[in-house]
Amino acid sequence: MSEDMWLAARLIPTSGINGAEEQERRATSAVLAVMSAVREFGRALTQPLGAPAGPVQTFIEVPFKIGDKQLFPDGLIRVSRGQRQWTALVEVKTGSNELRADQVESYLEIAREQGFDALITISNEIPAVAGQHPTPVDKRKLKKVSLYHLPWTEILTQAVMQKEYRGVADPDQAWILGELIRYLEHPRSGAMEFSDMGPAWVSVRDGVAAGTIRAGDTVVAEVAGRFDALMRYACLRLGRRLGAEVTPALSRRDVAEPSLRTQALVSQLSATGTMTGGIKIPGAVGAMQVTADLRAGRVVCHVDVDAPKSGKPTTRVNWLVRQLKDAPETTRLEAFVMHGRGDGTAGLLRQVRADPSALISDPSKELRAFRVAMSAPAGSKRGTGRGAFIDSVLAAIDDFYEQVIQNLKPWMPAPPRLRTPEDLQPVEPVSPSLVSTAISSQDGAAPVPPAVAQRRSGDAADEADQPQAAAEPANIGAGAQSEGDNL
Repeated sequence: MSEDMWLAARLIPTSGINGAEEQERRATSAVLAVMSAVREFGRALTQPLGAPAGPVQTFIEVPFKIGDKQLFPDGLIRVSRGQRQWTALVEVKTGSNELRADQVESYLEIAREQGFDALITISNEIPAVAGQHPTPVDKRKLKKVSLYHLPWTEILTQAVMQKEYRGVADPDQAWILGELIRYLEHPRSGAMEFSDMGPAWVSVRDGVAAGTIRAGDTVVAEVAGRFDALMRYACLRLGRRLGAEVTPALSRRDVAEPSLRTQALVSQLSATGTMTGGIKIPGAVGAMQVTADLRAGRVVCHVDVDAPKSGKPTTRVNWLVRQLKDAPETTRLEAFVMHGRGDGTAGLLRQVRADPSALISDPSKELRAFRVAMSAPAGSKRGTGRGAFIDSVLAAIDDFYEQVIQNLKPWMPAPPRLRTPEDLQPVEPVSPSLVSTAISSQDGAAPVPPAVAQRRSGDAADEADQPQAAAEPANIGAGAQSEGDNL
């Protein structure tokens, strides 16, 4: 057998995983061990949870007692800095296993009795809004203990960003973090990506097509929540590729009250058959809006761009078209005028390239903004793979960012120019009595005192008279000679 067929030794192997329990134990041990070994990675995960900056200690399956019951949380994290200690219990689920409310509440009770600071849960469940927990628990148990949730996708994203973009100081620690990334990306690790729209997807999809969906149906709220979870997963996935903190574009009200966001999405889905989510990308010209139209079977991504503040309408349109060199010809452009209401003038990119005035309905009105949109077919299947809704949405987001958003730059006015001598305009002379005795950049030629000016004018008059007096004899002589010649 050639060496090409040999398997390289791995720090965290995926072989030998025989069941969900072994999968869960190995994933827990791998993540916690790397958190304590790679200082930057441990800090990246614990700092947002309120832990101080300090050495990270990790343990697995620490035994605790509640009454007559012996409980074994999957892990424990302790961060120390000076006299302060921050301690959190860890509960982990892998694969399709979901967190149980009774188990989470039992661990919250242990944390309260032991004086711990937090309980961290890890699973493949992705809440619609960051900071929201996927498992409802008794709020009274959260008075003294904080509850946090980390999806496996977020842990993988933090690991990739730390190694590839932020950096790890020690090369050996960077290699260890790379081994964790390799393990979590393996299908047998149990750290799955977003792969299911939920059991209610088929009934909602068919109900939208038939027009029988109503806002009060419980299945509609379930699909709306899964769509928001898909948007958050798309943010983590895109951020992992860009090395940036990509987040859902939500209002402060939606972040504070996630239920209001879900209600709005349910109303939109039942009324129009569409669901809309936003993605905020650092440095982008605007937020990407993603609309899934279940009735039309399309996924539409668009971004709004402010128009230049100066120039003719056609000049402003050409400014946008020049930046869309990689966009397909079927990209839809829409122009909005100042103080205008309703839809703007729209056209395909190939039409606007040939005739920029196609986006201008009234040349006398000033253009305020543009909208650039791309449409793609939407899958209908519940899971992943060919013809799946999830993959079609993710592909549309990737294509729109690559072909449109990453090439767009906001308009900037030209910088001011230094004046040249040709740009200076002559000014009226200033009265000598108003001229300052000090030299200034506002002065023209140096002022001449009146006495000096009078003397100079007298000298100039004398010089003008001398040539004239000298010329008179010559003229007389010339005249006499002329008369003699005539005689």
